[in-house]
Amino acid sequence: MSEAKIKVGITQGDINGIGYEVIIKSLLDPRMCELCTPVVYGSAKAAGFYRRQVEDAENFNFNIIGKASEANPRRVNLIDCTPGELRIEPGQLTAEAGKASIAALKAAAVIGKGLAASPGAACGQVVFTADEAKEAVESGKMKKVVLVRLETSPEDIVGMQVSQGILTVRGGMTSHAAVVARGMGTCCVSGCGNDNEVKIDEEAKTFEINGHKFVEGDWISIDGSTGNIYGEQVATVAATGNKNFNRFMGWADAARQLLVMTNADNPRDAQQAVDLGAEGIGLCRTEHMFFAEDRIKAVREMICARTVEEREAALAKVEPFQQGDFEAMYRIMGTRPMTIRYLDPPLHEFLPTQKADIEELAQEMGMTFDELQDVVVSLHEFNPMMGHRGCRLAVTYPEIAEMQTNAVIKAALKVSAETGTMITPYIMIPLVGERKELKFIKDIVVRTADALIKDAGVDMKYHVGTMIEIPRAALTADEIAKEADFFSFGTNDLTQMTFGFSRDDAAKFLGAYYDTKIYENDPFQHLDVNGVGKLVEMACKLGRQTNPGLELGICGEHGGDPSSIAFCHKVGLDYVSCSPFRVPIARLAAAQAAIREEQ
Repeated sequence: MSEAKIKVGITQGDINGIGYEVIIKSLLDPRMCELCTPVVYGSAKAAGFYRRQVEDAENFNFNIIGKASEANPRRVNLIDCTPGELRIEPGQLTAEAGKASIAALKAAAVIGKGLAASPGAACGQVVFTADEAKEAVESGKMKKVVLVRLETSPEDIVGMQVSQGILTVRGGMTSHAAVVARGMGTCCVSGCGNDNEVKIDEEAKTFEINGHKFVEGDWISIDGSTGNIYGEQVATVAATGNKNFNRFMGWADAARQLLVMTNADNPRDAQQAVDLGAEGIGLCRTEHMFFAEDRIKAVREMICARTVEEREAALAKVEPFQQGDFEAMYRIMGTRPMTIRYLDPPLHEFLPTQKADIEELAQEMGMTFDELQDVVVSLHEFNPMMGHRGCRLAVTYPEIAEMQTNAVIKAALKVSAETGTMITPYIMIPLVGERKELKFIKDIVVRTADALIKDAGVDMKYHVGTMIEIPRAALTADEIAKEADFFSFGTNDLTQMTFGFSRDDAAKFLGAYYDTKIYENDPFQHLDVNGVGKLVEMACKLGRQTNPGLELGICGEHGGDPSSIAFCHKVGLDYVSCSPFRVPIARLAAAQAAIREEQ
């Protein structure tokens, strides 16, 4: 028998009842330990008392352990939840017995609860940094890891990719960890520090939640569908499809009007989405491509460049990587459209913040510590999500938009030549709030793209649009539509800016708003129809007044939420885009919205 058997937890119930007799008689059969690893949560004293009462149990003994991860797969294990003295009176109801039962139940139940940020289940050994996760898995030191962080950042992507699950102390449903995990199909529980007593020391490699302490290597399990956290190994089973599911989804596809696309940033996610029925990519976040080990150095050289020439030289190193990524994704998507969003996050996210990391990077780049530290300090912003990011980067550094256009168009030309089918690239400029912003960057795109297409001697069409994620953009959509071929509503930021609270921090206080019925739902999970929804509906009407052929879609996390999808159908969007593993949900929700409209 394999040692990796499923653990079955059994709580004791009433110590004065027949619970222990049933447990002992059942587990006397040696076949039980062949099928599973039993773990009883109860009282060692009560177990010993009833063992003496059961016939043929004189050679039966419990293996007393401290936690489920210590369970012996060949024994019947018991976690002693009531180490004090107990009065055992068979057949008698007592307050003492009730307390003991509750203690056992609590020990076997969840130890904490966070936000159900990305569905699925995960079980693994605790690690505290992305590098530790990567090293532990690649070396074979640990087969399965759960990355536990205060919060994640883009540079953690290498660790997130090898982790079974991600648990963060801070963050909400649209935090970095949540969004990236959903895109990868990785289980994630975020913001566990919002409603629990939590202490984390990433340097000392310790994590404590509601009195339960973990160190590096301890086992932990999380449920991304409920937010539950378990302080032990819980067996997981992979989801599988079947013919009935595919048949059912075929019915849904026949009924819906909305196209269902996906948010995908790499070939793996693109293929996963296609397998799940995605009809294109509504959002490819190019910045996630920058963090790979073979290109992050060039990106950092670009950020630290002192002149335009130095910046262009660094970007020239990045361009082949971007082009290669786009080529791979174009091959997977075939004739399906792919919308590529230009660089969006603030540049400080690509640089280290710890002294030791800054020293190491400075040495690699041939800079002094002070020089690199000056760059890090200069990029600091008090509110970076509303600062120098999105289209503002391309306005300041036009060469970034030029490099990305080169990569997009060259990739499309190459794959079109390979397949004999002409690709139509979709280029999306983020964070636009003013028509002239979009025109400035669009002019760079058009000049660069047209030159490449002319040199290739082909007739390739392309579209340039924008992400509507600033309230001003929605209010002036009629003007912006004069320069845009399409709008894609980035409802994560649009919600954040409309409500005026941080999508990463709001979970800390929103619980009180739900309790008092000020808000019925988390606006980052379900689109706020009365506020944000009005901006979306307004932008749709204004945009199509100016540009009747304007394509309209949504690529924020609401694109995978059924109630939000119903709204998208109602206001006349052309498509929704969501993370790969939410594509089937979106297909069904789009069908239901269409059917309800007909009734």
